[in-house]
Amino acid sequence: MKCPKCNTDLVAAKRHKVDVELCPSSQGMWLSAQELNQLEDEVFDFGDEEKGTIAFNPTPTDLPCPQCGKMLKTFDYRFYDLQMEFCEVGHGYWLDKDDDTRVLELMKDEENRFERKEITESAVGRHFRAMQTGKFFDKLKELLP
Repeated sequence: MKCPKCNTDLVAAKRHKVDVELCPSSQGMWLSAQELNQLEDEVFDFGDEEKGTIAFNPTPTDLPCPQCGKMLKTFDYRFYDLQMEFCEVGHGYWLDKDDDTRVLELMKDEENRFERKEITESAVGRHFRAMQTGKFFDKLKELLP
């Protein structure tokens, strides 16, 4: 396979515990959908359904897919300010130099937001369940004239 940016042969490499095809020149990398998912799962433990939409606002590029040669599309990764390219046929994703590290940072931030959301929703749920008991209404009647 060739780098879509500089046409250099991609080489097998491991980044953040994930097997990728790396360009020794541009340091960009080609990941399958499974490999990108594996990268995200290094820091995000709440499952694929909670990750959200991966490709938002795709637009055509003039970069060829390293596997099939069709033109890749660029997109905003999961609604973040991170541009990636992907093959519409489903062969994989092109990440520029250090974008894999950025994916890990974004997914870690997303996990932290998700944890806070769960804690908040749990507290609100406990509060509403307490309001449904007779004790709450008895206390409310005491406060009313």
